[in-house]
Amino acid sequence: MARSRATGTGEIPGMAEKQIDPAPLVRRGRSPGAGWSRVARGLHRSGGLGLLGDLHAWSAVLRPTAAFTHLTAAQVRGWWLPPLPEDLPVWVTQTMAQNASTRSGLVVIRRRGIPWYDHVGGLRVSTAAETLVTCAIDLGLLDLVVLIDAALHQGDVTIAELEEVARQHRRGAPRLREAMPYVEGRSESAWETLLRVLHVICGIEVEPQKELFTADGSFVARADLWLVGTERFHEYDGDDHLERRRRRKDLKRDGRIGRADLERRGYTSADVLTQGVSILRDADEAIGREHDLARIRPWNDLLRESLFTPSGRRGSADGSGSRGRRSRQQMTWAPDGRPGHRPTHLFFPPPASHRQQPHRQRPADSQNP
Repeated sequence: MARSRATGTGEIPGMAEKQIDPAPLVRRGRSPGAGWSRVARGLHRSGGLGLLGDLHAWSAVLRPTAAFTHLTAAQVRGWWLPPLPEDLPVWVTQTMAQNASTRSGLVVIRRRGIPWYDHVGGLRVSTAAETLVTCAIDLGLLDLVVLIDAALHQGDVTIAELEEVARQHRRGAPRLREAMPYVEGRSESAWETLLRVLHVICGIEVEPQKELFTADGSFVARADLWLVGTERFHEYDGDDHLERRRRRKDLKRDGRIGRADLERRGYTSADVLTQGVSILRDADEAIGREHDLARIRPWNDLLRESLFTPSGRRGSADGSGSRGRRSRQQMTWAPDGRPGHRPTHLFFPPPASHRQQPHRQRPADSQNP
């Protein structure tokens, strides 16, 4: 994967080029006929359906230095994502020096200077830190933490890079700063992240991916979440635990845990979303703390604005989420992230006929001179 301002090819240490199918053929104008897929009005491509094929087609009509960003870039990078609607727009970022593309289905974020990007799967994709600060404009805190954990887990970004972009004076940076205390690169799935944040926001000290040993040094298990100072650990039980081969391994593991006088509690995705009080009660019991129902309220507040819940998805679609209608509606931006004049909600871009109006430029920041 190469990182560049426009055409540079410097290698990123530790990152491997993602392998994809050959880029499709692209045709503009009327449909060429059978065997071609419609990507947008007047834009068609060859080959089967798929996001990467569609984005290669979009690349043929974008400005030369434009790069995919926001949730589009997160999907290309393969990060864990909250539940998303099927008909998402395509997000791109480009320099203010070029007129914004105005095709239906496209959301354009304009920045001073040429945005930094990586080559991922043959596509120009915003750097991981840039992608995350852009997602922070629209996503709830819990959804953003899941994306950051995924990026850290894959090695796509570092804490230092996140802190650098979070210090900038731009949209998304305040929400990114708010998320930083909750991120943890050792999480191995989105649901592990949710289970961990539930504990942390309720005041339960936990250590993820803790290796547990007996008194004589024999390895017992690696725990998703060890409740610090106790003999208890909590874990997320996904559907893979129901497979016969995995079940046999789990039984052997449970035997080692029992012989070591450790206690394991497993929770499903439904437990995390709907039984937070029960999980908190288990944790309070383990650490010897009096159970207080009020401690679960911050977690419920996070869920209400998260795409993992129906209320969060409704709020994102109609602009009525707890982050407020204005932040949900501003889906096109002027230089350096300043809101533009085409209000819409998160998942539906403005009509192609409504062109963006010019804006007064702000001073360049340190990242985009």
